[in-house]
Amino acid sequence: MVRKDSLAQLLDEGRRKIQVTDKELDEAKRRRRLLAASVRRAFPGSTTYFNGSVAHGDANTPLTDVDLGVVLSKKDAEPYGPGKKSAVPLMEIVRDVIHEDLDAEFPKLTIEVVGRRRAVLVRFGDPVTEGQDDFTADVMTALPHPSGRGLYIPNTKIADQWDRADPITHTQMVLQAITDTKVVFARTIRLLKHWNCTHSKPMCSWNFKALGLGCLDEPMPLINALQVFFTYAADEIDKGPTPDPANVAGPIPLNMTRREVHERLCTARDYVDLAIEHEAAGRPLSAQHALHQVLPELVPDADATQEEAARLASTVRSRGTAATGLGLAVGLVTPTRAWGI
Repeated sequence: MVRKDSLAQLLDEGRRKIQVTDKELDEAKRRRRLLAASVRRAFPGSTTYFNGSVAHGDANTPLTDVDLGVVLSKKDAEPYGPGKKSAVPLMEIVRDVIHEDLDAEFPKLTIEVVGRRRAVLVRFGDPVTEGQDDFTADVMTALPHPSGRGLYIPNTKIADQWDRADPITHTQMVLQAITDTKVVFARTIRLLKHWNCTHSKPMCSWNFKALGLGCLDEPMPLINALQVFFTYAADEIDKGPTPDPANVAGPIPLNMTRREVHERLCTARDYVDLAIEHEAAGRPLSAQHALHQVLPELVPDADATQEEAARLASTVRSRGTAATGLGLAVGLVTPTRAWGI
């Protein structure tokens, strides 16, 4: 007997497959706390903040990294900033203090400063997810911005050596969206990050979150959240780059041309629309087949041949011609996959 799951069931099962485990999360947070304690010791009077997928509540398994920053006191920050010193001396201090504090527990620990654009890269030499090669952390040294809005963060690849950003506000906005949507925001972002990884990575994960903040603001079924997101995101990317939701940093860059990203978003939108249409018409296998095109590793494919044949026969009987039914067979002859796989 063919199992016929609803789209809600398929997506719930799919997101559980990629959701980070409590064991992974607990160990990642423990290591993050150790790093935060080290950098606060290095810079008395500083504060630390957490960002990235662990802080935002949308981490997937395998969990491979964690992100945090230290904001220097105004006094310690004074020699640094645009037109002043770069962050390299601060990054070297961070490297040295982390070695002092963590080498005993993590004998394979290595820390990279040279060539790093924004943050010190900590390699623990010890993964938190079984079967992975390693677990890393990006530790950023930041300065309070004179305006009181946002921070100066390192950018060793530009002449000024510093960029303006507001990762603290970003995390607050994401956590508020998770609350407002009763966790749907985080679960949708998990699915979108997986879609991104399986379709040539057209966007960075922060771009998904920034766009999601503009359209996911209330509880809804996951399939509807995907529909809302892909529709909104396709329209917004068609207009131009995604602006910083905190109105501090510049636009969020894409990993491909805007045209290519727009095509992928439109294709995903069309498949999700098709899946919803099939389910509403009582064609669960056709719905599953369409959704599989969007999330092929999370949603199993389904053979909708008999279901589509029955639908076509019904169309012929009701309308008297096969021609009108052929256009409905998009569950089998699906929209062109813009990502080329």
